[in-house]
Order: sequence, then C-alpha cells, then structure tokens
Amino acid sequence: MSVSVRPSEPTLSAHDRVYRGLRNRIMFGQIAPGQPFTLRGIGREFDVSMTPAREAIQRLVAEGALSMSASGRISTPELSNDRIEELAALRALIEVELASRALPRAHLALIDRLQTINGLIGDAVSNRDAVGYLRTNLDFHRALYLRAQAPAMLAMAETVWLQLGPTMRALYGRLRRTDAPQYHRLIIAALKAGDEPGLRLAVRSDVTQGLRLLTG
Repeated sequence: MSVSVRPSEPTLSAHDRVYRGLRNRIMFGQIAPGQPFTLRGIGREFDVSMTPAREAIQRLVAEGALSMSASGRISTPELSNDRIEELAALRALIEVELASRALPRAHLALIDRLQTINGLIGDAVSNRDAVGYLRTNLDFHRALYLRAQAPAMLAMAETVWLQLGPTMRALYGRLRRTDAPQYHRLIIAALKAGDEPGLRLAVRSDVTQGLRLLTG
C-alpha cells in the first residue's frame, strides 16, 4: 500500500521574504519617518535580485507604508497632522467595532492572555525597549480583535497600523512611558464585566489619546 506524504509548507518566495521583513520593521517602528531606501540596498540586505525587491516595495507603497516620489525616491512617509488625525479616526472606527464584535466571544483564556501580554508591555517599558513596546502593544490589540472573527476588518486595521508604525515610534519617545497603557486595564475590566459601552470607550481612548499628542 502506498503512503502519501504531505508536502511540507513551501518556503517563502524572495518577494514575500523581503515584503514581510520590511513590513514588520515598519509596523513595529524599527524604521524612522522619512528614512530613504534604495532597491539596490534592499537587494543587498536580503540577498535578492532587483525584481523581488521592486515587487515588495511596490506592494508596501500600495499599502501606504512607503512613499515613492515622482523621481523614484523611496522612503517611509512623514505624516502631516491631518493625516495622523485621519488615521487615528480610522483606528477609532475600525478597532472599536472589532472589540465590540469580540466581546460576545471573549472567554477567560483570552482575558488571561491579554493580562499576560500587558505584563510584557510593562517589561518593555521598564527596559526602554521602544520596538518591543510597539510589538507587544499591537499583539494585545490583535489578540482581542481575532475573537471578532472579522478578517477583512482586521486586515484594514493592520494596514492602518502599518502606515502609523514609524510615527508611533516617534510618539513613544515623546510619551516617556513608565508603565503599560492605562486603557488596557480598562479594556480587560470591561471584558470581564461584559460591559460593551465601557469596552468601546476604553478602546477608542486607547487608540486615539497618544496620537493626539502629535497633532497638538
């Protein structure tokens, strides 16, 4: 009797490897606003030819994570106050709805996970680890929003996070945090209580209050 062997998961294409590598760096604030890129430099760094480097850059430009001038200069965008306010408003609309949809499916295991992640955020703050802070902060939100079972809406939220990544890094330096975000505790309390109005308010406050400092 022949035995069928399940193929292993295919390795990432060169294009996907460059795209995911740059995407994570941008989203987690490892790249500053206005930082320039060259296709040749990206190709050298990821050990790929110009074609996959160009494809990855074009995809990130389409998502708003990178900007390309008429002359072909590639860089992370430097967001205007109006653009920051627009993206903050999008976060408030999309993420409040995701949290509301997640509430009926929130269980004790999720609440425990959110508390654990919040502890890791506190560790990142204590260690002055800006990238770790941004990564774990987004992990907190993603863990909650996955319970909404609304993948299209979550993808939209992640696109906004991607556009804000470098700016959020700049914001972290201005906030000089000494503990985890206060609104995370309110989010967890609202989930425990099944309090939808409280949850919506806590999420809206959490995703907008910091960004307001950049436009004030």
